[in-house]
Amino acid sequence: MPPREEGVEDFRPTAAEVETLSHWIKFDAFGADLKNPDPGRVTVRRLNRIEYRNTISDLMGIDFNSEVEFPADDSGNGFDNNGDVLTISPLLMEKYLAAAEKVVETAVPRVAREIRERSASGKDFKGPDGNGDRLSVTKPAKVSRSFSVEEADKYRVTVELEVRGSFDFDAGHCKLVCRVDGTEMFAEDVVWSERKTLKHELELDWKAGNHTVTFEVVPLEPNAGNTDAGGSLGKQSTFVVARVASVQVRGPLSPEHWAVPKNHARFFPDGPAPEDPAKRDAYAAKVLRTFATKAFRRPVDDAHVKQLVAVARQVYTHGGKTFEEGIGRAMMAVLASPRFLFRVEEPEAKFAKEAIAPVDEYALASRLSYFLWSTMPDAELMQLAAKGELRKELRPQVARMLKDEKAKAFTKHFTGQWLQARDVESVPINARVVLGPSAPRNRDGRIEFDGQFRRWMRAETEMYFEHVIREDRSVLELIDSDYTFLNEKLAQHYGVDGVKGENLRLVKLPPDSVRGGILTQGTVLAVTSNPTRTSPVKRGLFILENILGTPPPPAPPNVPDLEESKDRFKGREPKLSEMLAVHRENKLCSSCHERMDPLGLAMENFNALGSWRDTEAGQKIEAAGKLVTGEKFADVRELKKVIVRDRASDVYHCLTEKLMTYALGRGVEYYDMQTIDGIVANLEKDGGKMSTLLLGVIESAPFQKQRTQSTPAAAVSLVSTER
Repeated sequence: MPPREEGVEDFRPTAAEVETLSHWIKFDAFGADLKNPDPGRVTVRRLNRIEYRNTISDLMGIDFNSEVEFPADDSGNGFDNNGDVLTISPLLMEKYLAAAEKVVETAVPRVAREIRERSASGKDFKGPDGNGDRLSVTKPAKVSRSFSVEEADKYRVTVELEVRGSFDFDAGHCKLVCRVDGTEMFAEDVVWSERKTLKHELELDWKAGNHTVTFEVVPLEPNAGNTDAGGSLGKQSTFVVARVASVQVRGPLSPEHWAVPKNHARFFPDGPAPEDPAKRDAYAAKVLRTFATKAFRRPVDDAHVKQLVAVARQVYTHGGKTFEEGIGRAMMAVLASPRFLFRVEEPEAKFAKEAIAPVDEYALASRLSYFLWSTMPDAELMQLAAKGELRKELRPQVARMLKDEKAKAFTKHFTGQWLQARDVESVPINARVVLGPSAPRNRDGRIEFDGQFRRWMRAETEMYFEHVIREDRSVLELIDSDYTFLNEKLAQHYGVDGVKGENLRLVKLPPDSVRGGILTQGTVLAVTSNPTRTSPVKRGLFILENILGTPPPPAPPNVPDLEESKDRFKGREPKLSEMLAVHRENKLCSSCHERMDPLGLAMENFNALGSWRDTEAGQKIEAAGKLVTGEKFADVRELKKVIVRDRASDVYHCLTEKLMTYALGRGVEYYDMQTIDGIVANLEKDGGKMSTLLLGVIESAPFQKQRTQSTPAAAVSLVSTER
């Protein structure tokens, strides 16, 4: 709309006129179908870095740090799980191939049985005066540790010792004696060395039970450090130390006592492979079918299993390789496959020829799990999908999934992007300038707004959002409430009394508190600030884009900088509100800033780190304002109440759009408006319950269905690329 002119009556259409126009746009102009709404198109989605890491963890049982190994994912429509931007570059493909090899080598055993190993470092050897990590050559000492064995057999004990000295010569030396169960195994003369490693291998017959390894320092010339190399009197020098680098016990050594490797049962549930070649191939087919089904998140056909068995057979039948190594090579092929890296979705077979079809239950299981868990479906989801019963059990499954610990991924990654909460850990804020000389400091003298303090801020936002979900509260409590999650440090920062301890917990706020709701949390206030001061423009824009869903248009070209307004205030530092008032005098700026500035200035009492202040530039802060729609407020407390009371529908619309964008992996389009309006209507009827919102998105046509025209082409493209 053009800027409001003085003396011109503000004209707005009535509710009935808005409804008439909206109906015409949706049903006449866009041709929306109430009975069979268009679910839109979803680009075949690549797993982003978070999803890849979580999926590898569930599939392989190891933590692969994809956030370090892979380049950052692009974002589309505010989220990094948008299929349109999750492309694969040649560099990323190389990274995936290397990752597949690294993951398999780490997770999958190479043999069916192996000699058990137990290791200990110097810190594990204890004595009356310390441990084996640092033993002075001039002081008698004794340290020991016990190793427990279950079988009577031969064991190999490998001992590594290190001798370290300074650059100054030290004539002191000792004898370092190693005993096993009281019997001397060896004794080393330890003298000055800049760095020297001593290694001994012992083969021992041990009975079942505990066996003690002891190291004793016997000084030979405890006062020799008082003379230098030439025999003249020198300064005291006791820099030579010995340390137990490691003690490794391998055994029992007899093959009949060898142990099953860690994780072997995870991938080879029937134990070692049979010797018969045909039975071995059948076992390989069983193992690889199970693995590929989990990895591809849907059953694999016999032809693909045969290809994988051929890859494995080529390894375990040649060159002295084991069966496990062959299976590992085939697993590498699975982890590098487009079927693993991309979430391939297919329609229900009986509806495949129709223009719009429900996604099959395996695709639905993946949509659910990556939406709420950011990882692959678990066994229960896959079993229900295999039986064709997931849709019938949808609501109980959603309830189960939200109670699971893995649902923290949804809270973390949705709030991290919708509310920019993950940016609080890296946003540049100069705490010294913002807080001034009275800024609280840690014991080491650093200002408290460090990494840990930022993590507490982020945790407050995540725990708050999680509480609204878990307790099925109204989504409007995200805007205004009488509680938040604090620990002692955060409470002090916010000026809330009576909170002790480091753990964050639900805290009931006093009636007159300015806190409560995401807008007054340190996370949001910090990420919408500049490095040395607040930014009412950023904060107002944040509310318009992420709370009310009414973002302003992009700024026109050649707009003057806000700081240029300072020229009007000769001799004093102006408040931000004063500079913004001058800025709004420019007609190019006024239409957008009339919408943003009142919202941002209402939060001006919070500095760039979220603590309260009453003045700025030596002058009292004026937080009163008026929305562009006419609602007035005196401060941030009244602004929150105005949004909850008068703009609830806008909040419902905005949050529904954000959640659908995150759930679908694509931006919201015009054909989604019918679905969104239906969810909003249910929210208004149910008091804004979070369950109504989540189930509304999950049960919606865009989440449950797909256009079938694009699906075959996408599937063919993936298969041809893979082969």
